[in-house]
Amino acid sequence: MQTKKTISGTFLKWLLLIVGVAFAVSMVFSWTLQTRLSEKSAHHLLRLNIADVRQDVIDASDANLLALTRDIAAEIDAGAPIDEAGLLTLMAHHDVAEINIIDPSGIITSTTHPDFLNYDMRSGKQSAEFLGLLDGTEREHVQSYQPTSYDPSLLRKYAGVCLAGGGFVEVAYDAERFQRDIDHQIVGVTRNRHVGENGCIIIADENWNIVSDRHENEGANLVVTGIWIDRDTMPESDVFTATVYGKESSCMYVFSEGYYIVAVLPENEILLQRDTSVGLTAILEVLVFLTLFGVIFLLVRKLVVNNLNRVNTSLSKITDGDLEEKVDVRSNTEFAELSDDINATVGTLKQYISAAAARIDRELALAKSIQQSALPSVFPPYPDRTDVSLYATMDAAKEVGGDFYDFYLLDENRLAFLVADVSGKGIPAAMFMMTGKTVLRDYAERGDSPAEIAENANAKLCEGNDAEMFVTAWMGFLETDTGLVRFVNAGHNPPVLIRDGAASFVPQKANLTLAAMEGVPYREQTLKLRPGDLLFLYTDGVTEAANAAEELFGNDRLREALSKRFGSGEAAVRAVCGTVKEALDAFTGDAPQFDDITMLCLYYAGNNTLTVTAKTDELPAVTGFINRALEGLGCPKEAAAQIDVASEEIFANIANYAYEGEPGEVTIRVRGEGDSAVIEFRDRGIPFNPLEKPDPDVTLPAEEREIGGLGIFMVKKSMDDVAYQRENDENVLTIRKNFSK
Repeated sequence: MQTKKTISGTFLKWLLLIVGVAFAVSMVFSWTLQTRLSEKSAHHLLRLNIADVRQDVIDASDANLLALTRDIAAEIDAGAPIDEAGLLTLMAHHDVAEINIIDPSGIITSTTHPDFLNYDMRSGKQSAEFLGLLDGTEREHVQSYQPTSYDPSLLRKYAGVCLAGGGFVEVAYDAERFQRDIDHQIVGVTRNRHVGENGCIIIADENWNIVSDRHENEGANLVVTGIWIDRDTMPESDVFTATVYGKESSCMYVFSEGYYIVAVLPENEILLQRDTSVGLTAILEVLVFLTLFGVIFLLVRKLVVNNLNRVNTSLSKITDGDLEEKVDVRSNTEFAELSDDINATVGTLKQYISAAAARIDRELALAKSIQQSALPSVFPPYPDRTDVSLYATMDAAKEVGGDFYDFYLLDENRLAFLVADVSGKGIPAAMFMMTGKTVLRDYAERGDSPAEIAENANAKLCEGNDAEMFVTAWMGFLETDTGLVRFVNAGHNPPVLIRDGAASFVPQKANLTLAAMEGVPYREQTLKLRPGDLLFLYTDGVTEAANAAEELFGNDRLREALSKRFGSGEAAVRAVCGTVKEALDAFTGDAPQFDDITMLCLYYAGNNTLTVTAKTDELPAVTGFINRALEGLGCPKEAAAQIDVASEEIFANIANYAYEGEPGEVTIRVRGEGDSAVIEFRDRGIPFNPLEKPDPDVTLPAEEREIGGLGIFMVKKSMDDVAYQRENDENVLTIRKNFSK
């Protein structure tokens, strides 16, 4: 016989487990936090040191080039020749890469680079930086080391100094020249510089030769330090790890003025602070947890366990049938009240047993009536609207269920609709369902967005949710004038979009269910409906319906059942729900229904406007849209057929010729005017009036006619009116067909 566990033993076990888990979680949190803080501090230290050294290098480079430029300017002011030969002599004497003389109007009048002669400094972004030397705002200016505008593969540094006679001289030198001048200054930059306690700065030239290093490796390749940099895959100022002089280190580099500046900080120094802090925290928490463990265990054993044993002794007699047994534990108020409550319960138990069954039956009937009255049940719900149609059903697995649907107009052009599923069955689920439905509607009607509704409803439903129930929900706002659906999915099944007889699940990212956890963010997503689209929402009672062999109906069978044309309007939405119900009944047979089955179908008729990409692949969607719109206008079949041919010709011309390169968009609008249909085509393509093209001579044999023009000729002949205008940078072609012709 298996020995039953005692409360004290179970409590001891769980208390140990909780204390252990709490300690482990605390340590993990402390370890993670301190690691991140240490790494963040180290990365900041690396960036700070690199910034300091980089500025030192830039300052040295700037000062060196300005000194050369001042010397050359002084020689020119003193009368040195400034023709090409004279400038070449100056360039060779000072060992620079380029000298340009710019007059007060900003034109290069003399240069060592013949291609630059007469160049206007205002015409280039890079050269325009020196214009401050002409307007008096600057006397000297130096640029950073960068690719030249005329040859991006050539990197140079330019400086300018004003001349006494007006204008200025511009001097450039490349990395090899200025590095030769300032390398002796760079060597000392890192010798006494420490990053942290044991870190260092290493500087290398463009050929990866070390220029300055605290370990005195000047002249050696950078690889001797253990550092390897691939600029294609390793961005500047990003931290990477390397074994530098035998120590695992965090490193960071920048490329400036032709130098690679690398900051290095050993990992053991980065993590020293973390290890110290975590160790002290661990010691303190061990002492605290051990003390709490001992005190809590002793108190619970004395105040709870011993009294519970006495209560259980009396309860054992009562459960064995001795209803005369009295519980008498009165060591404190709680146990005294418990004793009185048990005694009172036993006294009324018999009469409650007889009344309970009848009361439950009445309550279930009332609950079912209340639940059904809370769901919209009048269809069509908006008989005066032609842009949208709705139909929904809910079949509970028990007397009452946890599924629900809802829909309501937020304003003239926005329709809210949703389907939701509460965890569990029966009365608890039904009560939670009523609360969830009310909360969602309240937040929607006060103007919240779908994501805000989900976040606020989640917070509200988490309050006092001792039963730990949750709700999956899919809620959308349809903008009836555009077809845009803004929706949020709280752990619910994806809807099915039925378009042109093809069914597909709507791609989406699901969020956490409502009432599962506080403080959860919810992401709003969008779906664009076209006129004629059907959107089918459902609960998992559909896809998880099982037959006698315990096979599930599943997504594939649902998509297959919905992959056909259902027509339009009220008939379509009823047909969709009816089709799914018939498919479920045929699949499950006599197997019992284990879950609530809820369905909602929405048909979007739109405002007879469609926007598509100007590609011939969209032609079926365009003709389908126009046919549906014409059907709604009551257009005769003969006139609709002629409009079909004309519309195909116009759309094909736009798709093939309107746009150069990537195709743009075409907007088609269909409207009725009296006894005629008007179809308007708008595109932002090349301006073109097809009506200006002369009609082809159809009396000539086909081989003698000029190519083109026959299509628009057929359009003009078959339509009662064809008009073109260029409006707001759009080609607008309008055709009209009278129903009487």
